[in-house]
Amino acid sequence: MTPTVYLTEQLIARRSVTPDDAGCQQVLQARLAPLGFACETMAYGPADFSVTNLWAKRAGSGPRTLVFAGHTDVVPTGPLAQWASNPFTPEHRDGKLYGRGAADMKTSIAAFTVATEEFLAAHPSPKISIALLITSDEEGPSVDGTVKVCEALQARGERLDWCIVGEPTSVDRLGDMIKNGRRGSLSGKLKVKGIQGHIAYPQLARNPIHDAMPALAELAAIEWDRGNDFFPPTSFQVSNIHGGTGATNIIPGEVVIDFNFRFSTECTDAGLRQRVETILANYGLDYELAWALSGQPFITPPGELVAAIQGAIEAETGVKTELSTTGGTSDGRFISRICPQVIEFGPVNATIHKIDEHVTVADIEPLKNIYRRTLEGLEALA
Repeated sequence: MTPTVYLTEQLIARRSVTPDDAGCQQVLQARLAPLGFACETMAYGPADFSVTNLWAKRAGSGPRTLVFAGHTDVVPTGPLAQWASNPFTPEHRDGKLYGRGAADMKTSIAAFTVATEEFLAAHPSPKISIALLITSDEEGPSVDGTVKVCEALQARGERLDWCIVGEPTSVDRLGDMIKNGRRGSLSGKLKVKGIQGHIAYPQLARNPIHDAMPALAELAAIEWDRGNDFFPPTSFQVSNIHGGTGATNIIPGEVVIDFNFRFSTECTDAGLRQRVETILANYGLDYELAWALSGQPFITPPGELVAAIQGAIEAETGVKTELSTTGGTSDGRFISRICPQVIEFGPVNATIHKIDEHVTVADIEPLKNIYRRTLEGLEALA
């Protein structure tokens, strides 16, 4: 068993369902401290439900810093009876390593930890500084995790130059895709008010569903932008509509509509809000609207970091990787506020959040090697 597989299994065996770190970060500190890392635990949130974050840094002789970022928390398992094996007992079957968090993202954390060990063994006095930012609040609300650490680092003037987030980005084979940005996410909860009444006497009521439909149809038909070289067009999607009492003979008094924008850098959240509210006003709706912005879009154009990891992937696997900004949000949206170059790269994502989550064992050492090669490439630039 390789050191990377061994550490991956150690992490999977800890029942770190969000926001519980379950001691994963202590395991990492035990590996990092002997390498000269200064390890700092940063806890936020209520005492009985606090989030644990690890900031570990080893200073180099030069001014530039590479950060490996990841999360030790995992999503709940779902029905245990549907798993072929205990999700927190690592198990090998048919060349795959099974367990909750195997793909998302304990293999990545193990891989960049061992890659760092190997790099420092070969470069005991590197020019670049290396840091790890690990949270237990990525799969949850993400309010006491990476975002808080980034605020603290910014307040004390910490310089970050490059960041690799170990999210599982590969699609069909290791290295075929990295994320060099993500779309923004803006959600709205729209409550349209009407007048409840008997369905046989519509003249005595006002149906809020009927009132809302023309506005929703216009919102769904709008071309918000055409995207750009890095992002697909901005998307408006309705996710939930709640209205009615459950009875078939009552016109409801209100309808609640949940919607979301995944938006590119061609739009701003302020501009989207204004356009939506103008349309709602044009239809004369009696409404309330609550907005929630969970992330701004960010982009890392081709440059030092992208070239370093693309070169590492091709050297290790022969794959020419694709740059992409598709998918959901990640903690990269917080790190990008204080770090100019942020990319995401990790194992194949086909089983993340699923029953019998797994990674291919044959991918684990190449993943570690790609992280190590990227360190070597950035060291050559420092």
